[in-house]
Amino acid sequence: MTSSTVTSSQSPRPPRPNLAFRQLRAQRSPGEFAAAVRRAAREIEERVSCDARYIGRVEAGEIRCPNYAYERVFLHMFPGRTLADLGFAPRASVRGRGARDTGDAPATHLALPASAAAETPGACEPYEMQDTHDTQNTRDPYQTHDNYEESDVLRRAFMAGGATVAAASLSPFGLAYEASATGRPMRRVGAGEAGALEEAVRRIRLLDDRHGADGLYRRAAAPLRAAYELLDAGAVRQATADRLHAGAGELAISVGWLAHDSGRFDDARSHYAEALATARVAGDAALEAHAFCNTAFLARDAGRPREAVRAAQAAQRVARPLGSPRLMSLLALREAGGWAGLADRAGCEQALARAQGLYERGPSEADPEWMSFYGEAELEGLEAQCWSTLGDWPRAARHARRAAHLQNPHFTRNIALYTAELTDDLARGGHPDEAAAAGMRVLDLLDEVQSSRIQTMLAATARVLLPHRRASGVSAFLERHAGLPRSA
Repeated sequence: MTSSTVTSSQSPRPPRPNLAFRQLRAQRSPGEFAAAVRRAAREIEERVSCDARYIGRVEAGEIRCPNYAYERVFLHMFPGRTLADLGFAPRASVRGRGARDTGDAPATHLALPASAAAETPGACEPYEMQDTHDTQNTRDPYQTHDNYEESDVLRRAFMAGGATVAAASLSPFGLAYEASATGRPMRRVGAGEAGALEEAVRRIRLLDDRHGADGLYRRAAAPLRAAYELLDAGAVRQATADRLHAGAGELAISVGWLAHDSGRFDDARSHYAEALATARVAGDAALEAHAFCNTAFLARDAGRPREAVRAAQAAQRVARPLGSPRLMSLLALREAGGWAGLADRAGCEQALARAQGLYERGPSEADPEWMSFYGEAELEGLEAQCWSTLGDWPRAARHARRAAHLQNPHFTRNIALYTAELTDDLARGGHPDEAAAAGMRVLDLLDEVQSSRIQTMLAATARVLLPHRRASGVSAFLERHAGLPRSA
């Protein structure tokens, strides 16, 4: 396996505790303070997965300067203060060669893309997991695109091909993959490997959010194999074993979604079934609900609406004790999509009403991390799809337009998806000129996004618009669409 490996010497002196940050926590426990950080992030529409472990690492001085997402959240929480007031070092002092020369970087033996090698561990990272034997350096996947240097490197690795290079870029657990490739026995794994597995899931989701699934699916196979090899190797502690099962299952779902979005429905069904089996073996209700959720979505897209309803209802039974109204809202939308496919308008409307009511209860600490995509925009987009399936084009277009307007710019793929939905609804609803204008916006986004789903939707819309060539803008849209490269 070809990879770049960054190895630093152990720091000659321990990190300096961040006493200023500890004082700000006051009487709250690390877990309570982490919850306050997550609430503050939601207030400014930022996304961080802060937990007690991260707060402990900040206070211990292991994180000398937070990443950009955390910086925005902390400055929002404590207006008028600077990072220095919060006990952090200047960003310039923990980046690049200068920081490494100071001896502040802890030991690591991790395969990373070249651009990541320039970032010292002290500058990050909410997802670093470690035990006494392993230190895994990871990055927050919800930094803005401009500040997330690794994103473009990973994207290019996937789009350019080369499974080995892509797997190394995607998967921080290169050692596990090497052991598999060479036939050497793998040692029992610890928290470091579990953290690396969790990070691989986040990286796949990040890349899919921005660029779509088509360039990613085949290159995600190696990390998925490595994940299940980690399970076979066994873990030292039960807590680590639980994390490995959850991580492997979530990775199977993520790879399944890549297959799903790129039109490989049989592959997606197999991956979702693998995740469901992993969930049941581990007794993990949250993972089981997620697997059923995606199975319902796939069944709807594959033309099996009754299966979609059954899978969504099974997901709701499993998820109900988890205490997340937002999760239950999404699952109700999955059920609504199945009812729409069955042309059951009453059943669809009832499920949509439940979804809206549950969504309005607001977020909670029980919301799963994978639901970061589910906001008001996704709610509107999924409702638009229901009305479109039922043939109510004006209503569908209204919700699709709102979905595209509300979507966070981070989710480039979803903006393209909602706008493609709007294009089709307008075309079928008798507004070819507006449809052509919306279709042009989708074509602009396809420079960044590779999704067979979106291309298939546009192709169907183009056929609807063919009789309206003389309408304003339609001919230009059709000509540009005809020149669009087709997915392999």
